[in-house]
Amino acid sequence: MTRRRPPARRRTRRPGRRQQQRDVQLIAVAVVAAAVVSLVVMVVNWLLAHWWVLVVGAVLAVLAGGGWLYNRQQQKRWEAVRARGLRYGLPQLDALHHTRFEDAVRDLMRRDGCGDAVRVGGRGDLGADVTATDPFGRRWVIQCKHRRDGARGSAVGTPDLQVLNGTARQVHGADVAVLVTNGRVTAPAVVFARQQRLHVVDRQTLGVWASGSRPLWELLRAVPPPRRATPLS
Repeated sequence: MTRRRPPARRRTRRPGRRQQQRDVQLIAVAVVAAAVVSLVVMVVNWLLAHWWVLVVGAVLAVLAGGGWLYNRQQQKRWEAVRARGLRYGLPQLDALHHTRFEDAVRDLMRRDGCGDAVRVGGRGDLGADVTATDPFGRRWVIQCKHRRDGARGSAVGTPDLQVLNGTARQVHGADVAVLVTNGRVTAPAVVFARQQRLHVVDRQTLGVWASGSRPLWELLRAVPPPRRATPLS
């Protein structure tokens, strides 16, 4: 008779290193979670026993929030006062880079009450360097032409105004289209602007506007009427 071989014993696989690491991580997470829960329970029980701490904390939070709101309101008021006192002299404007000149025009419009004034100048600006809405609801589109040499620099000519005329109203929806320069403007350009209902702020007008406190619409002629009734209209 043939003897039967005893069945082979199955080898038990030991857990690999990755499995061991996972087990250790799970145990660590469980321990940390249990500790956090215990700590939270202890804190809650302590606060329930010392309820006055919650009252004091709430009062301090209200005071801190009120102080933050007060400081924010004071900062806004100070910024408004500082904006109203903004002044530029022509030598200052002449010394600016052309992008900083656009920033200065934007800030002057904000000083005049155009809170949404922004500088949009750059490549592909389609003739608009600054846009703003005045307190009367009129939309302003401003093209800036900075001359490093001021009045001795090259004069702004009709082609510059033609670009503004072609895009200010049709593309940007302007009620008031303006060209601002710290330099000179040719006589034909002035005539063209008058014919096309464009406004030109030359060096002389810019000097009055930047160094004073009168808004630009009080210095220009034939500005469109307000779009809406305001306390200023």
